[in-house]
Amino acid sequence: MNFKSFLCSLALLMPLGVAAQSITPAQIQQFKSLPKAQQEALARQYGVDLDEVQSGTSQSQSNVNRDISVVEPLERGSEQGGGENEGKSKPSKEEQAFSTKNNGLKPFGYELFEGKPSTFAPVTEIPVPANYTLGPGDELKVQLWGNENRQLSLVVSRDGTIEMPERGPVNVAGMSFQQIREEISRLVAEQYIGVKAAVSLGELRSMRVFVLGEARTPGSFSVSSLSTITNALYVSGGVRHTGSLRNIQLKRNGKVVGTLDLYDLLLKGDTSGDIRLQPGDAVFIPAVGPRVGIDGEVYRPALYEIKNSTTLDGLVNLAGGLTSQAYPQITRIERTNQDYLRVIAEADLTNDQGKRAKVRPGDRVSVASIADVTGQYVEITGAATREGKFAWVPGMRVSSIIRNLDADLLPIADTNFAALVRTNPESQKISVLSLELKAALASPGGEEDLVLQEKDQILVFSDEGKGNFKESFREQATVGSGSGMGQDRINAQKDPQRFRRDVLFSPVVRRLKAQATPLAPQQTMTISGPVRYPGEYPLPATGKVKDAIVMAGGLTDSALMLDAELARRNLSVDGVEQTQLRTVSLADAMNDETEIQLQSRDRLMVRSIPLFGATRTIKLGGEVVYPGEYTFSDGETLVDVLERAGGLTSNAFPQGAVFTRKKLRELEAQRLREAEERLQGDLLGVQLDGDNFGGQNAQRVEQVQGLLDDVQSSRPVGRMVIDLASVLEDSSYQSIRLQDGDSLNIPTIPQAVSVFGEVQFPTSHLHSAGLTVDDYLERSGGPTRQADENRVYVVKADGSVMLPEKSAWFGGRSQQLQPGDTVIMPIDVDRLNQLELWTNVSQIVYQMALGAAAVGNL
Repeated sequence: MNFKSFLCSLALLMPLGVAAQSITPAQIQQFKSLPKAQQEALARQYGVDLDEVQSGTSQSQSNVNRDISVVEPLERGSEQGGGENEGKSKPSKEEQAFSTKNNGLKPFGYELFEGKPSTFAPVTEIPVPANYTLGPGDELKVQLWGNENRQLSLVVSRDGTIEMPERGPVNVAGMSFQQIREEISRLVAEQYIGVKAAVSLGELRSMRVFVLGEARTPGSFSVSSLSTITNALYVSGGVRHTGSLRNIQLKRNGKVVGTLDLYDLLLKGDTSGDIRLQPGDAVFIPAVGPRVGIDGEVYRPALYEIKNSTTLDGLVNLAGGLTSQAYPQITRIERTNQDYLRVIAEADLTNDQGKRAKVRPGDRVSVASIADVTGQYVEITGAATREGKFAWVPGMRVSSIIRNLDADLLPIADTNFAALVRTNPESQKISVLSLELKAALASPGGEEDLVLQEKDQILVFSDEGKGNFKESFREQATVGSGSGMGQDRINAQKDPQRFRRDVLFSPVVRRLKAQATPLAPQQTMTISGPVRYPGEYPLPATGKVKDAIVMAGGLTDSALMLDAELARRNLSVDGVEQTQLRTVSLADAMNDETEIQLQSRDRLMVRSIPLFGATRTIKLGGEVVYPGEYTFSDGETLVDVLERAGGLTSNAFPQGAVFTRKKLRELEAQRLREAEERLQGDLLGVQLDGDNFGGQNAQRVEQVQGLLDDVQSSRPVGRMVIDLASVLEDSSYQSIRLQDGDSLNIPTIPQAVSVFGEVQFPTSHLHSAGLTVDDYLERSGGPTRQADENRVYVVKADGSVMLPEKSAWFGGRSQQLQPGDTVIMPIDVDRLNQLELWTNVSQIVYQMALGAAAVGNL
């Protein structure tokens, strides 16, 4: 395209806003190199807005210079869905299985080139060396200055020439960039007087190369003419874990012209093997070679591909060397022998023989760590600000390591009691001493400030009596996070439960049991009863009962300070273990006025004050002079409490008193649960029977389901039938001893008789003297088709049940009813399936649900 054609295109395309997509940067620069007067003249001639051209030029230039992302990071976990881990790189299933198989070790170096190609555009962000050989498609940019200012864009044609203005074609094929730069400078000096030239490379030619073998994305790729093997690996997404990093081959015309060991690049920064590519080259990644794993105290635990004969020292160097925590004298090598069995060998990396040991394919090398601190220390564990091991020096005391109770202990620490676990340096057996922290720090150097020995461990316990210690921890951690509190203290407060006595003493008790022998019985004892933390504890070194109680957190307020029971196991003369019981005066023991010494496996039981804190109440409601919740003592009767409540009012109806008991309510609730479970099973059986009952199965299922709904909606009442009138008036009548949770409600004098159940219109009727059961049933419309007329019963006002058909006293259904009575017409369960279960369940429902409804009508 000549310059006029370019301007015509510019004039046509600018209004459409697509000039930046059709005009090359070289053409824009050619326009800009013209004098401003000539630019304005051409713009007027073709009707182009010069400002628009300039802005379009700027935009085009910015688009050209914008970086192109050829490879995107590999998001292996993106197909697993969104959420908080979206966008994070997760290993594939294949890689997870590979990592699990190798105990978590991953192959070294494969993440260097990991990615996926996002475009086939060649990589051009590569510096051009002076010995670069030009070829067809390369662009030379020539800047002329001096007597004439121009910028030329010269593209190497297919025949290897460039078109120099006013000079003609110049052959540059096979010449290096340095040679071409010198040649163009010479030609410009000859052609133009007083003009100099600066030559640079513009767009480089692209070429097609192949990346094959174990590449993540094998295929053909368009790369820059300056690309090397690593550039090709980069645009292809890297090497699969099954590919070799140490034998990447560059093939040209079917022959291997070079190999690249990526370990030299990764570990040494050596790029000498990174050969430049030529069109048609193939980068071939063969399968991975033999691998050896190494973990433990090395800086880069991983699987490494080895070449030829690799020594153990060479493998350690591949892994970055030994850490400062390594113990090179014990280096374990796990390998497969000739019989295909896994065996373990050891090598010493501190001598030449161990360093020269050969590793074999499939070996797993593990470098051991140095041992933990073994001596010259004391340790603090528990509710301390700074847990851990501290240097021990002879003569140091408890106050030397815990200097301030507020600063060195957590807010919920028990400052009255701590335990000191001491290890005998000769036998390595432990013993436990009691430690009073507050007394020790109150008088440093005193008797309570114990002298510490090497390897002593101080256990500091939490005191749950200090309010809500969980909330205390949370508040302290919140304040500490913004006030410079140490991170160790904040972390310690996240789990206050681990400072409890049973938790901290648990490993001590286990060790005491493990070290026990016939000549040295286990030094543990058990304490139970009203102590703060009952359980199994180390035997106090003093053997005092008082120290054992203090170790268990002390006595609670319900402890009986008279006698405690001590159970001791002794051997008889026949070698049979027997239990002996002794009594211990607890008051004397707490005052150190007893000579009893605790022994191995003693069990101390502290007695509780009988009925300590027990509050037994009864609720009186209804027609009582002073209703309310009354506390009663052991042995009191209902009459006694009613007298204290002022007796009954003049409107009271004692025949309808409703007395309920908590235990009876719990029993009824259990019966309802059992009935519900049985009825659910029976309902399932009915549903599975299908239409074996003359097509009436759907109706039967509906009926059973309705019965199940009644059971589920029923609520236990816990009513106990009493004759309150006789209880109050007849002194010889059986008295009612009260229990905690009892309730008595006395209704007003009723005027109605209720009819419930399978009648046409269940309701209540005003009592009329002389009316019988049948009269009230007739007033409610009579029975329904599902009613069982042979099982009609009456719930009397006092809660008792009478069967009119069978009761001689009732005189049949012609018996007259009293105010407050309730007539119940039950359902005929025999019509459903002749199942005894349904009959029982219906009785439960009608005795509870309808009985409760009868009570509610009083």
